[in-house]
Amino acid sequence: MREKGFKEGVKAALPTAFGYVSIGIAFGVVAASAGLSILEVGLMSLLVYGGSAQFAMVAMLAAQADLLTITVTVFLINLRNMLMSLHATTIFTRTPFIQNLLIASLITDESYGVLLGEVVHNKNITANWMHGNNLLSYLAWILASVAGALMGSFIPNPELLGLDFALIAMFIGLLVFQLEAMLPSGVRKLALVLLAVAVSYFLLVLLVSESLAVLLATLVGCSVGVMLDAAH
Repeated sequence: MREKGFKEGVKAALPTAFGYVSIGIAFGVVAASAGLSILEVGLMSLLVYGGSAQFAMVAMLAAQADLLTITVTVFLINLRNMLMSLHATTIFTRTPFIQNLLIASLITDESYGVLLGEVVHNKNITANWMHGNNLLSYLAWILASVAGALMGSFIPNPELLGLDFALIAMFIGLLVFQLEAMLPSGVRKLALVLLAVAVSYFLLVLLVSESLAVLLATLVGCSVGVMLDAAH
């Protein structure tokens, strides 16, 4: 099979980019209504680049939370990206460290989902393909969030339009996409991984915070998946 490069990665990311346009605009509107300037919204998207983390930051800034609380919360929310990056390195085993670092810096739930979908059909994915996948999504998010901030002054109460639910809706779509990508590997394996995540979460949430419980439950699910792969 012919190797796919940067252009093919950009094409694969088009659905994600279109999704980011709507979510990014929604975020920009919500952020502007919370009092953030267009520059602040742009810098947040440029440097943080995490939809769920940025929505959380805006909510906490509006609630006048302290800097330490905001920092720890964003760290925990984005920590899942480390897990996705670690798995991505098992796909790009021949890629230089610097390129893997660039891939990890811009990987998101959505670009990772596109990667998983591509791996099902093509085992020979290049780093340039992933750069195209990541970069288009990154640019779409930044531009859309800035555009949303510009529009924010005309929408004083975005909750009435349901814009604060936009990110949740996108995560539901992403979950469906990833489940479809995992089904060819076996329903039993998928069921065991989901069961491990669910059981570990409900046990851990009794002992630690919800954010940490989600992270640790994800680690448990990943470990179960790895063990099932090794067994086969």
